[in-house]
Amino acid sequence: MNKFFTKKEMFQGEELESIYRVARRPVNKEQDIDLSASENPMDAMGQGFCPPFNQRTYIAGEGVICQQDVPVKMRDGVTIYCDIYMPENRIDKIPALVSWSFFGKRPGEGMSEWQIMGVPPQTVSKLAKFESPDPMYWCRMGYAVANVDTRGAGHSEGDVSMFSRQDCEDGYDFIEWLGVQYWCNGRVGMGGNSGVAMTQYRVAAYQPPHLACIAPWEGTTDVYREAIYEGGIPALSFNEFIAASVTGNGGVDDQVAMARKYPLMNGYWRDKIPDFSKITIPCYCTAGWSHFHLRGSIQGYRKIKTKQKWLRVHRDFEWADAYDPYNLEDLKRFYDRYLKDIHNGWELTPRVRLDVMDAFDCDYQVQRKEKGFPLERTQYTRYYLDAASMSMQEGPVSAASEVTYDSDSGEAIFDMEIKEDTELTGYMFLRLYVEAAGHDDMDLFINIQKADGEGNWIPWHVLDEPHPGAWGKIRVSHRELDSKLSTHYQPVLSHERELKLTGGEVVPVDIEIVPSSRIWHKGEKLRVQVAGRYIREGWFEPLAWDTDNKGRHIIRTGGEYQSFLQVPVIPPRYQSGEYIYR
Repeated sequence: MNKFFTKKEMFQGEELESIYRVARRPVNKEQDIDLSASENPMDAMGQGFCPPFNQRTYIAGEGVICQQDVPVKMRDGVTIYCDIYMPENRIDKIPALVSWSFFGKRPGEGMSEWQIMGVPPQTVSKLAKFESPDPMYWCRMGYAVANVDTRGAGHSEGDVSMFSRQDCEDGYDFIEWLGVQYWCNGRVGMGGNSGVAMTQYRVAAYQPPHLACIAPWEGTTDVYREAIYEGGIPALSFNEFIAASVTGNGGVDDQVAMARKYPLMNGYWRDKIPDFSKITIPCYCTAGWSHFHLRGSIQGYRKIKTKQKWLRVHRDFEWADAYDPYNLEDLKRFYDRYLKDIHNGWELTPRVRLDVMDAFDCDYQVQRKEKGFPLERTQYTRYYLDAASMSMQEGPVSAASEVTYDSDSGEAIFDMEIKEDTELTGYMFLRLYVEAAGHDDMDLFINIQKADGEGNWIPWHVLDEPHPGAWGKIRVSHRELDSKLSTHYQPVLSHERELKLTGGEVVPVDIEIVPSSRIWHKGEKLRVQVAGRYIREGWFEPLAWDTDNKGRHIIRTGGEYQSFLQVPVIPPRYQSGEYIYR
């Protein structure tokens, strides 16, 4: 049996050949599978699991009824299936929450114990879809929950089309079907994090009339720039793992195969970027300073058109944050306001709430109130790199110098002692003048860190793991900027052509650093770490990049090569003598 097939499709007016991999097949009634016994941590959370087809209505838990494997026909005749959970003894019509993704709508059925990494056992019921609202909580709060197997997923017909126009049209059709069901009050919301958040922006941009609000908690919004080719460096193994985990009877849009076929920006990749200007309903967004969804989560909040939008940025990992009881109650207030029309004061919620990190698992401030992001009072400041002393200083460096390191195993570290307590919140970017000795390209991986007075690295922790710091990446041949998307604080690469290096050529590169928020105390050091590889150990996600490095990397500073780090300094809100309030 072939593992792949192709078909011609239109993307943004461009006809392209799409590559689909054959999905792994759903289990049958004779199979006895317990995913919790798997050595793969993602399998152990039930991702992609699809149990046998079994249409029925049954009591799923105390006070909760489930209509299982309900068929819904799309505009082109394709049938998809969903599980709908609702309160057993409802009196009035109720709103519905939709989990829209290809992850598998009943993963808990393949588990002896349903547990999500970073979340204690039995916190989330076995009715919950991966990264989605838990019916055993929301049904008891007076909501229905629709767990959907999107087109091609599970027993749904067709082929999985990830984050595409087709997926958005299907989302529109499903929401419009759901909104007119006899038990529904006509208001539908969407919820969920990560992949389930990514779909919300896209479906909302198609403006289904019954969609009243969304809560995209941590989701990539530009698949090419933030996931497949971050900085122009291909990251294919993790995305291949995601595609391989999808279960269905058809094919799966193979983004990895497409990345190999179309390594530069084109209609296929643009088709996966939401039209933020068309998102006009209330949105509650979250982002995590430690997560690879970070850039997209904050981009989504910034770009959506609606004025009814809220952002909460935390230091925790997404799953622990999503099921935290305080956060669930917060989300309930949002849903109650826009899905039940309860005037509960939600509008008084600060538009932006930020955790300002310090060291290890300590935060300097938690859920600090702000009016927007980036912060209006930001003072953008440049610290100039000096390779002669491997340091940074506040003004341009007069003398030119350089540092070299092995592109596979070496690194360059620039430190600057902080003279007074300094908060950096927002976007940084790093400009480097670089040369590849012995090759025509180079991949650069950047971490922005802090160290103590003796130079010892001070990480922050997430899931008890040391995080390397705010990050950025670039493949130097992708250095050309998109003038329409770039700003004075956020350089954005166009990825429309490759500019290979010639022998001895020195070029400037502007490297976008993901947003962050952290305090540096007097005497601590601000550190820039540059290497040709991703420096991190012991992390559970199989993150890896396909680098193109040979020979040595050269970084030039000073003189005509003013390499610098631009940082977002946040002044205190109030200061009286030595007293400072941030």
